[in-house]
Amino acid sequence: MTQFMDVHHGMAGITADQLMQAHKADLAIEKDEGVHFERAWADPESGTVYCLSSAPSAEAVKRIHERSGHAADEIHPVPLSI
Repeated sequence: MTQFMDVHHGMAGITADQLMQAHKADLAIEKDEGVHFERAWADPESGTVYCLSSAPSAEAVKRIHERSGHAADEIHPVPLSI
């Protein structure tokens, strides 16, 4: 499976608890699309949130985020990491 980094904008002021709740919402339904959300990061000041996942496609990542109530603004494949 490919890894993907997705980006959410417009989440200024997000708290650690809110980030955890959003991540848990994704985890609760991720298997429906064969996705696994590995980790999430946030910058409350800029309102930017990043999520790393393994998935069969960017579309699968998109559908899970949409269903859990926080659509991604960008989804990028990460074909190479060290």
